[in-house]
Amino acid sequence: MSQGDPLRNVAVIFCTKNTEDTIENAIANVKHSSYNPSIIVIDGFSTDSTIEIAKKAGASVAMEQPERKFPGKGIAMRTGLEQSIKLGADVSVFLDADIKNLTSEWVDTLVQPVIEGGYDMSRGYYERHPRDAAVTKLVARPMISIFFPSLSSIEQPLSGEVCAKNQVWKHLLDKGPPDGWGIDIWFLIEAALAGYKMREVFLGKKEHTSFEAYREDIGKLSKMSEQVLFTILQEAVKYNQFDTYRTVST
Repeated sequence: MSQGDPLRNVAVIFCTKNTEDTIENAIANVKHSSYNPSIIVIDGFSTDSTIEIAKKAGASVAMEQPERKFPGKGIAMRTGLEQSIKLGADVSVFLDADIKNLTSEWVDTLVQPVIEGGYDMSRGYYERHPRDAAVTKLVARPMISIFFPSLSSIEQPLSGEVCAKNQVWKHLLDKGPPDGWGIDIWFLIEAALAGYKMREVFLGKKEHTSFEAYREDIGKLSKMSEQVLFTILQEAVKYNQFDTYRTVST
């Protein structure tokens, strides 16, 4: 694809883990997007019927990630992008697979700024339950405001709903993203510091099943918090931002 060619082909990627209750509805709704996307499901070794249901629902690709590792979201995302590139997509969209109120409008809202608006990446933000997004509120946003203050206005630095041109994703993959939960914040920081043009888009209210697992005990998010925290610290060291911690009042 030359620089002047239009972006046409869209792939939606779901990284799944025991989402048999939501994946069929998610795929059915995504199919109604005006961008007619291919659908890729990369599964983290579910113990339920997620892959089988995804195949029956019409996913173009439904497969397990190549390495049995948990947390392994980064592995799943890299695999999804590799499959998207194989399919010849120009744009890839990540969506969480456990969203109960997902609609085709989410895809259209994320894709439009990239295909029609001149942006390299779009990122979703949303209204959530007051107890939701604990890692975002207590770790990601405070740490970003210290080490990467130019990104402090980002509402959802850990958004699972992200769209970008595949040429952008390819460039980021070449930088060696992490295997685990740090992948989302890593993509944000690396894309921003590479100078890519980004836009956040409002997707409405987000209702997702994974919230039920930790709504009464955010301690279950300790591993995610740890990996997000250390990813930000590693990026701060890499980009000579670590000494900004000295500005923090204690």
